[in-house]
Amino acid sequence: MNIPTDTSRPALTPTDDRLRVGLVGYGGAGRGIHARLLRAAGHVVTVVVTRSPDRRAQADADWPGVRVVDDLDELLDARDAYDLVVLASPTPVHEEQAAAVLTAGVPLLMDKPIGLTADGAQVLVDLAEAGSVPFTVFQNRRWDPEQLTLRAVLESGEIGRVHRLERRWERFRPVPLDRWKENDPDGGGLLLDLGTHLVDSSVQLFGPVESVYAELRSLSTPTEDDVFLSIQHAGTGVVSHLWGGSLVGAPGPRTRVLGSEGAYVVTTFENDASPFELMDDGAPAGSEGWIARGRERSFVPRAPGGHGDFYPAVSRWLREGGPVPVDPRDAVHTARVLDAARVSAATGARCTVD
Repeated sequence: MNIPTDTSRPALTPTDDRLRVGLVGYGGAGRGIHARLLRAAGHVVTVVVTRSPDRRAQADADWPGVRVVDDLDELLDARDAYDLVVLASPTPVHEEQAAAVLTAGVPLLMDKPIGLTADGAQVLVDLAEAGSVPFTVFQNRRWDPEQLTLRAVLESGEIGRVHRLERRWERFRPVPLDRWKENDPDGGGLLLDLGTHLVDSSVQLFGPVESVYAELRSLSTPTEDDVFLSIQHAGTGVVSHLWGGSLVGAPGPRTRVLGSEGAYVVTTFENDASPFELMDDGAPAGSEGWIARGRERSFVPRAPGGHGDFYPAVSRWLREGGPVPVDPRDAVHTARVLDAARVSAATGARCTVD
């Protein structure tokens, strides 16, 4: 995203090559994503915050010698035990917990979204900047092979001048999962969950958003489980159409980017079932989508890189003063888009993004 920023941070003095991490939350995000990526990068979880007996046992088994505590206060009292706090707790408590970590002056990496609203997100960025506290956001979908390959396609100019991005994150779940993401009317719902990723990825490709039109519905859960956004990117002529849905019997195609010289198409995402996956029959190993021109198509080699690159980037940022992996001000812009989307859905009008 083209927002000027000073990404320099004072480097930590390393005690060894590993980052020591205090991990808040040890569920699907904390254990299933962050702990896995941390281990792959050679880092170590030294403190875990969880009250669940089952998750405490998992943390003990996963990280011998780990300190497991009940709450954030206990984590902050153990400041000498970690270099970085990773916040992987449910969205409704993000703002309160992040504010406590930043006020304590502790380097923070937090899951998206960083706030329920743009105002809440801005408060956290202001806290970090006022205290010169290192702060970044886990927008891991920037490191999807699909996103990396699409960036390479755009840089090559092979599909010409782009005028539209279409991206869908759709599933068929006629029986909703029984968890806070589906049930919490404030912090749950697909707009904050998948919408945050969809908007961030489109902004990374085509720049800041100037206006949005949105349709939001709750079909099978108390929160939004059917989302459509039409966003106009400032100064580029590109419109992004973004979908998120849980009650979609025919998910996909995942991505379609239309340009003056052709299109880039990805049919499915992370092995989600879709009738469009049949179009990939015959795709060579190591490909990621294809370039289409009418009936003609050619498969595209997958760009190098992936999610495993995220935590090494975090280490370079903290250890060596390298660039911030994700500027939290990008997350504020995304939050402003989502705020405007709620207004648009309520009024039926296209709304300007401040």
